[in-house]
Amino acid sequence: MTDLCDRDGASRIASKIQDFWRKQGFDVSVEMSDEGFVSTMRSARTDIRSDMINGMPTRHAQAEAANG
Repeated sequence: MTDLCDRDGASRIASKIQDFWRKQGFDVSVEMSDEGFVSTMRSARTDIRSDMINGMPTRHAQAEAANG
């Protein structure tokens, strides 16, 4: 079973999220945050944080390119 909560798994998920939204024409910022050991998981975890609101992107890639 693949661990999606470790740094490698979180990195794969972050890339998939960015790639998916880029193909839809949106610019999404995704960052990973190491949260350390979690006793209930009995391991360390890495969280993924983004600039999306309610799972939806807030910026169109074209608008960012025009304003940048």
